[in-house]
Amino acid sequence: MQQSWNSDRRRTAIGRNALSVPARQALADRQLTPDRTVLDYGCGRGGDVRSLERLDCRITGWDPYYSPEVPLVPSDVVLLTYVLNVIEDTAERRQTLKQAWELATTVLIVSARLTWEKAKVRGQELGDGLLTSRQTFQRLFGSSELRNYIEEVTGTRCVSAAPGIVYAFKDDAARLGYLAHRIVPDAEWLASEDTTSAIASLADYVERRGRPPRVEEMPRPMAEQLSRLKSGELRRLIRDSVDGDKVKDGGNRTTLNTLLFLAVELFSGRGPFGSLPFSVQLDVRSFFSSYKEACQRSDRLLLKLRDDAYVRGAMHASAVGKLTPTSLYVHHRAIDQMPTVLRLYEHCASIAAGRPQEWTIAKLKHQGRAVSWLDYPEFDADPHPRISSSYLADLKSLETSHISYANSANRPLLHRKHEFLAPDDPDAPKYERLTQAELKAGLYEHPHLIGTENGWEAELVRCGRDLRGHRLVRRAND
Repeated sequence: MQQSWNSDRRRTAIGRNALSVPARQALADRQLTPDRTVLDYGCGRGGDVRSLERLDCRITGWDPYYSPEVPLVPSDVVLLTYVLNVIEDTAERRQTLKQAWELATTVLIVSARLTWEKAKVRGQELGDGLLTSRQTFQRLFGSSELRNYIEEVTGTRCVSAAPGIVYAFKDDAARLGYLAHRIVPDAEWLASEDTTSAIASLADYVERRGRPPRVEEMPRPMAEQLSRLKSGELRRLIRDSVDGDKVKDGGNRTTLNTLLFLAVELFSGRGPFGSLPFSVQLDVRSFFSSYKEACQRSDRLLLKLRDDAYVRGAMHASAVGKLTPTSLYVHHRAIDQMPTVLRLYEHCASIAAGRPQEWTIAKLKHQGRAVSWLDYPEFDADPHPRISSSYLADLKSLETSHISYANSANRPLLHRKHEFLAPDDPDAPKYERLTQAELKAGLYEHPHLIGTENGWEAELVRCGRDLRGHRLVRRAND
């Protein structure tokens, strides 16, 4: 199974002191856990292997140049990190992907460099890529192109976890478990050290989820504490401990989350009821008459996503976000408070093209179907944060584009920060006070001038004002 790669490819293997972006994404998505075996296929100098070992991952790394002696054995998770893009022979590239897929028993995680990095890669055309001055090869992929290529070779539906990072799951249960983790909030349990606190934790779960849990869903210590109670007594204690209105609200939230999950599931390939995560199965049984009814309702939700008028209506009705003539802008802290069809809109784009690891605001277009994730790294600290990057995914064409503002001398910036947040966000009042002070000072009289750094600074000078954190002050005389 080991293949003879050209030795020049070793030059593409960089030394890492920290985890690679794909490894960090896989950790965040709970694909790399202590109970899973991991193979880093084409591990280079082994930086990810050493870092993941320190995180208690059972990982081995094989590389044709640096670690050829390591046996290649099937593993739960196979990492194919920036390997495909350095193979100049298309048949060998395909065979490498097939071999990595055969070695994975649960999920294959593939990453590659993307076309937006073209400015960083210089060289002469060679085949479908570039030969650099260091005699290394680079094949850059489009986001959807990479996912489509992996789907075609593996024969399975794939999910874009982030730009340039694709998960190929061996079965529906693993894929749907991943989607559920992204969409349905994880169960949170209050600490329980005795029967009284265990009942309080159970009541809290019932209020948030809208239904009682099964024993299999409980933390084991809690299940052992409650096992001493008879089922009838336990039901009475829960009934006496919960707030009925909160239970109703929790049930409504769970119903909407389940519909959202099933709609996204259809978008990425729906499996049978038995392949759903256990907790989602219980949600379906608790809040729907049947799996068929739940699927029909979620299908109607997905159809509504195609209706421009319905989507615009949902944007106007949204309690969160800033609405403009073309788009709705929502901060990541408020994204789950959008109407369900808009949450579906954003999730479908993220599944198709990958949601970037760093983003602050999602921009959802009114017409057409396109989502941009905008990154403002200093959103909380800077009263008028500057944009760092924008990543757009078009749901109709599945094309993506990326803009970096790192080298821009006059970056776009934000005003009225509170409008992007939920009304009950703890920072919203502070941001709104600043907005009101700026309005009063006349800083928004020429809106066409203040959208960039230079224009905003000029208006501050004109109005004789300066900023001290989130306070507007009079500018000191020069």
